[in-house]
Amino acid sequence: MRIRTFAALALLGGAALHAQSQAPEAPPPWSQPLEQTIEKLIAVQHVTGLAVGVVSDGKLAYAHGFGVQSLQTHEPVMERSLFQMASVTKTFVATSILQLVEEDQIDLDAPLIKYLPYFRLADDRAKAITIRQLLSHTAGMPDVTDFEWDKPQYDDEALERYVRSLSDRTLIAAPGTRFQYSNIGFEVLADVIAKVSGESFEDYVQTHILTPLGMKHSTLLVREADGKLLCAPHVSDAFGAFAVSKVFPYNRPHAGSSTLYSNVVDMSRFALANLARGVLEGEQILNSASYDLLWTRSPVAGAPVGLCWFLGMSHGLRTMSHSGGDVGFSTNLVLVPERGVAVIVLSNCTADAVRTVTEAALDLLLR
Repeated sequence: MRIRTFAALALLGGAALHAQSQAPEAPPPWSQPLEQTIEKLIAVQHVTGLAVGVVSDGKLAYAHGFGVQSLQTHEPVMERSLFQMASVTKTFVATSILQLVEEDQIDLDAPLIKYLPYFRLADDRAKAITIRQLLSHTAGMPDVTDFEWDKPQYDDEALERYVRSLSDRTLIAAPGTRFQYSNIGFEVLADVIAKVSGESFEDYVQTHILTPLGMKHSTLLVREADGKLLCAPHVSDAFGAFAVSKVFPYNRPHAGSSTLYSNVVDMSRFALANLARGVLEGEQILNSASYDLLWTRSPVAGAPVGLCWFLGMSHGLRTMSHSGGDVGFSTNLVLVPERGVAVIVLSNCTADAVRTVTEAALDLLLR
């Protein structure tokens, strides 16, 4: 494993930037220009920490860490450094739901209340919400107004308690009529997974996705994350200077929308399984036909999604992606199935660099 050291940034108080790679001895030809782009962005945008993974030719072809896990410890970001994945977590919810669909335990077009009889909103239209609408953000659900990261809950009843607390909320549109992104919808779906499977949401994902795919360092339970690998979240002040956030983004009621902790190595395995339509090294997490559901655009006008996955184009090729942003973290996962390519970019600060690095990597890989 080789280690690269970069020029120190004034923002880091003289801390050197490091990168570690799991790539082969002869790095891919696009790695040097990609690193040059990343180094410039880090210097200009004062990014505290960044990890980049690129999947190509059926393997993790590139994995590097840049900057530090925390401005307090100055430990370098490594390829196995853990980041809060924020909304990229939702793709694991979608995978779990489709697994249960394959087992005939869930019907995508059945009303939500079939699986959660206690679900109530202060709006009679909520009785018509379907699982498919929740997955595609077309259920008319409102969004979270406060994740209460400063009041974390850790107990097994936290998720159901949160779903039951929604009874005073109202819809923002009739179900099935409009696209409106909703984190709440995915908290509710996490509770569906728990009730249908008979396991906690976190245990279900661990047993049916993370373990089969060999995602050894990933977890939805922050207390089970390796503290030596866990990056600190950083937020900026009015002058653009970053510092470690006073709150860490974890609260168990919001596991379905936000709180997977992972790294570029583990996420590359998730990407590889999806690029192969559900199969990795003999383990099958989904049937191939399920991807026709996940990656077919919603019929609701203006909806840019299939089931959870955002659908787009890059260099004339279809992309399936999901990004995430939370207190002190920014993430992106993009799949290009026609080329067998995936790009994973994770940061421990809320910086525009994540999207810029993603685009730079796609430009180099797809041109």
